Amino acid sequence: MSSHPYGARSYVQVDVQSATPLSLVVKLYDAAVRSAVAAREAMVRRDIPARRAAINRLMDIIAELQNSLDLDRGGRIATDLDNLYTYLLTRLFEAISRQDPRPVQEVETILTNLRGAWQQIATQPPDGVAGAGS
Repeated sequence: MSSHPYGARSYVQVDVQSATPLSLVVKLYDAAVRSAVAAREAMVRRDIPARRAAINRLMDIIAELQNSLDLDRGGRIATDLDNLYTYLLTRLFEAISRQDPRPVQEVETILTNLRGAWQQIATQPPDGVAGAGS
């Protein structure tokens, strides 16, 4: 069976276009956790190019989650998430400056916990969810 990048890209595009907003948040968290794992492992191996790519991807995802927050309508939950995302980005900068994988591990743990919470929200019936943004 041959690999067709266009086919895979088309599948991903259809998957994203047909996803609910909550399931898209879960997909972002999935990608963030994968990037955190990759960044941490690259730091342990001292693979700077791989670490740089994974941390850049992770920071981009966190920024996307942060930018998608509706701070006007999301109330305290949105504000708390905004502050948490800022904290996560700060920890990643610390990891880079100290060449220490422990802050990345902390970010990974927090993102994994958040992912689980959003997955639970995404599987609830729509009438049981209050829109707080991501």
